Amino acid sequence: MSEIFNEVDEELRREQLKKLWDRYSIFIVAAAILVVAAVGGWRGYQYLEAQKAAEAGSAFEAAVSLAEQGKSAEAEAAFSKIATEGAKGYRGLARLRAAAEAATRDPQAAGKLYDAIIADTSLSSSEQDLARIRAGGLLIETEPYAAMRQRLEPATGEGRTYRHTARELLALSAWRANDAVAARQWLDMIGNDARTPASMRSRAEALQALLPPAAKS
Repeated sequence: MSEIFNEVDEELRREQLKKLWDRYSIFIVAAAILVVAAVGGWRGYQYLEAQKAAEAGSAFEAAVSLAEQGKSAEAEAAFSKIATEGAKGYRGLARLRAAAEAATRDPQAAGKLYDAIIADTSLSSSEQDLARIRAGGLLIETEPYAAMRQRLEPATGEGRTYRHTARELLALSAWRANDAVAARQWLDMIGNDARTPASMRSRAEALQALLPPAAKS
């Protein structure tokens, strides 16, 4: 008798499942298709991104080779193309290299390229700060201290990757402008930072000695 009841229960379950399937099968199939499509789309995106990165890497190496051969104009054009068309991970580096190549023919133009990098918030702070440093190094002899400070001061904060170089460039710029107070500010910052490289600390001490007595620490 129990076997008969079991068979009846089994039959009822099958009927209930069939009713559920008949009612919701279209939604189940649609959901399955969406899952498959989503997974396939993601895999396709990953493949395309990997392919794009590989192509950008090869293009970057080719541009570096042009730079090493002294073909500055060709290298600049190649880096600029990567900066606009290449994979995201290479764009910032390519813009920095394009500006570096431009510096060999026109420091002012290169400075503008670096300033565009500085203003691009999509780039990392390290990339922006490196652009600040390179622009500062190019223009230190021609730009007034106020302009140098506006560009470089954000890179001088504690924990910034290039803070030591930024502080040194600002100290030199202030000294060239005969602003002993500002020069002392940056030299003191260099001297008080325990992580300042020894060679830079020595240069700072030498520059400190050139300041008028009233401005010395």
